[in-house]
Amino acid sequence: MAKKPENLSFEESLAELEQIVAELEQGQVSLDDALKQFERGIKLVRQSQTKLETAQQKVAILMAQDDQAPLTPYNVEGE
Repeated sequence: MAKKPENLSFEESLAELEQIVAELEQGQVSLDDALKQFERGIKLVRQSQTKLETAQQKVAILMAQDDQAPLTPYNVEGE
Protein backbone atom coordinates (compact mmCIF):
# COMPACT_ATOMS: atom_id res chain seq x y z
CA MET A 1 0.00 0.00 0.00
CA ALA A 2 1.32 3.44 -0.92
CA LYS A 3 2.12 5.93 1.77
CA LYS A 4 -0.22 8.83 2.33
CA PRO A 5 1.04 11.96 0.58
CA GLU A 6 1.45 13.79 3.90
CA ASN A 7 3.82 11.06 5.09
CA LEU A 8 6.15 11.37 2.11
CA SER A 9 9.10 13.72 1.90
CA PHE A 10 9.03 16.39 -0.79
CA GLU A 11 11.59 14.42 -2.77
CA GLU A 12 9.60 11.18 -2.49
CA SER A 13 6.46 12.98 -3.67
CA LEU A 14 8.31 14.43 -6.65
CA ALA A 15 9.72 11.03 -7.61
CA GLU A 16 6.29 9.43 -7.42
CA LEU A 17 4.79 12.25 -9.49
CA GLU A 18 7.44 11.73 -12.15
CA GLN A 19 6.62 8.02 -12.22
CA ILE A 20 2.88 8.70 -12.55
CA VAL A 21 3.46 11.15 -15.41
CA ALA A 22 5.70 8.67 -17.22
CA GLU A 23 3.10 5.90 -16.91
CA LEU A 24 0.27 8.14 -18.07
CA GLU A 25 2.32 9.42 -21.03
CA GLN A 26 2.90 5.85 -22.22
CA GLY A 27 -0.86 5.47 -22.67
CA GLN A 28 -0.84 1.83 -21.58
CA VAL A 29 -2.97 2.43 -18.48
CA SER A 30 -6.67 1.62 -18.34
CA LEU A 31 -9.08 4.50 -17.85
CA ASP A 32 -9.86 3.46 -14.26
CA ASP A 33 -6.17 3.18 -13.38
CA ALA A 34 -5.42 6.47 -15.12
CA LEU A 35 -8.09 8.21 -13.04
CA LYS A 36 -6.69 6.67 -9.85
CA GLN A 37 -3.18 7.78 -10.76
CA PHE A 38 -4.42 11.25 -11.66
CA GLU A 39 -6.18 11.52 -8.30
CA ARG A 40 -3.03 10.37 -6.49
CA GLY A 41 -0.99 12.88 -8.47
CA ILE A 42 -3.30 15.74 -7.49
CA LYS A 43 -2.99 14.78 -3.82
CA LEU A 44 0.79 14.63 -4.14
CA VAL A 45 0.94 18.04 -5.85
CA ARG A 46 -1.25 19.67 -3.20
CA GLN A 47 0.78 18.22 -0.35
CA SER A 48 4.03 19.24 -2.05
CA GLN A 49 2.74 22.79 -2.50
CA THR A 50 1.89 22.91 1.20
CA LYS A 51 5.39 21.72 2.11
CA LEU A 52 6.98 24.35 -0.16
CA GLU A 53 4.81 27.11 1.29
CA THR A 54 5.75 26.04 4.82
CA ALA A 55 9.44 26.07 3.91
CA GLN A 56 9.10 29.53 2.34
CA GLN A 57 7.40 30.84 5.48
CA LYS A 58 10.17 29.43 7.67
CA VAL A 59 12.83 31.05 5.51
CA ALA A 60 10.98 34.38 5.61
CA ILE A 61 10.72 34.18 9.41
CA LEU A 62 14.41 33.34 9.78
CA MET A 63 15.44 36.15 7.45
CA ALA A 64 13.19 38.66 9.24
CA GLN A 65 14.45 37.83 12.72
CA ASP A 66 17.56 39.90 12.24
CA ASP A 67 17.31 41.64 8.91
CA GLN A 68 20.33 43.81 9.71
CA ALA A 69 22.71 40.90 10.25
CA PRO A 70 25.03 40.32 7.29
CA LEU A 71 24.84 36.95 5.61
CA THR A 72 28.23 35.33 5.26
CA PRO A 73 29.08 32.35 3.07
CA TYR A 74 29.48 29.01 4.80
CA ASN A 75 32.88 27.45 4.22
CA VAL A 76 33.38 23.75 4.62
CA GLU A 77 36.71 22.82 6.16
CA GLY A 78 39.26 21.87 3.57
CA GLU A 79 37.91 24.06 0.78
